[in-house]
Amino acid sequence: MPYIQDVLSESYGDILDTSNISSSFPWLFEKSQNCILSPDSDGLLCGLFMSNILKWQISGFYDGKVLVCDQNVPVEDCIFLDVDIFRPTIRSVGHHMVLYNKNEIPNNWDNYRNCLQLNNLRRYDCLHDFRIKYPLATIHFLLATVGTTLRINLKPNSICPLLFTDGTFNILFKYPENVLNWLTFLQTNLHENTLNSIFDNNNYTIIQIIRLMDDFFRQRDTISIPNERGDRLRISTTEGLPFNLPPHGNTYSLELGARERIIRFLNLIGNLTGWIYDNNFWCWEDYDLIQFTKSNFESDGLRLNGGNFTNLMQRNPFSWAITSRNNLEYTIDQNGVF
Repeated sequence: MPYIQDVLSESYGDILDTSNISSSFPWLFEKSQNCILSPDSDGLLCGLFMSNILKWQISGFYDGKVLVCDQNVPVEDCIFLDVDIFRPTIRSVGHHMVLYNKNEIPNNWDNYRNCLQLNNLRRYDCLHDFRIKYPLATIHFLLATVGTTLRINLKPNSICPLLFTDGTFNILFKYPENVLNWLTFLQTNLHENTLNSIFDNNNYTIIQIIRLMDDFFRQRDTISIPNERGDRLRISTTEGLPFNLPPHGNTYSLELGARERIIRFLNLIGNLTGWIYDNNFWCWEDYDLIQFTKSNFESDGLRLNGGNFTNLMQRNPFSWAITSRNNLEYTIDQNGVF
């Protein structure tokens, strides 16, 4: 296996072209969009940021097994944040590894034409580039693009949720070569880049950051309950059944306790970032609910290879993520809703 420096050498020199992003995906910079979030800390940060900065409406959530959306808002009118959706009519932003081999592009790959997919942006695939896949969170990309374009400044304590989400604090020192590669791509060295104050020019010592993170974890833990961490919203069971979503007639609403816990977390990260939680931008009830079938290659008894990846693409999955060199998790729209 080659050294990671050799793998990275082909990527050095390319940088994020924000003007190209804004022309290819103009909806990312438009006000008053409806969106659907992944129900974890990254998705919640994205929703909090976009509702504050561009007045986006958070209309629902999707976790790969269950999708809930405001009954008055068509899903096709929503932008999915922190989710890669494989449908040409649905707009989305995601950062998971999704392509197996860039030398064998599936015939229906154009389904991603409205997906701003970060690894696809740099033509990274599992077979050749898995070690250098995007290591940060979707919120970091939004800050580097939308935040920088709109001249957004971060509060110093933003460092806590921005290092916490998607385990960024672990990844920084575990995969330093790849992190530096992507920070260079995102141009965090530029003073005008919104991420500059977090990654290139923060005033905290290492011990101060450790203490801040320790305090953040303690506050998160006060929100957690058994089997439900305080930084994520659980909307399905392991078996794929709806969870925390009691029916009310023909619609569903988020269970009150789960709603209160996630609002506490939103207020926690809002106080640190300055992106204030406003209930008017968040839909918690009167959802339409759609169930999907989620599985993975390991449980199917399959190897992750070109043939099995091609067969999956022929089934037209709704979304998926290559989670390791040997496994891929995928979601099938078994009812043909989309």
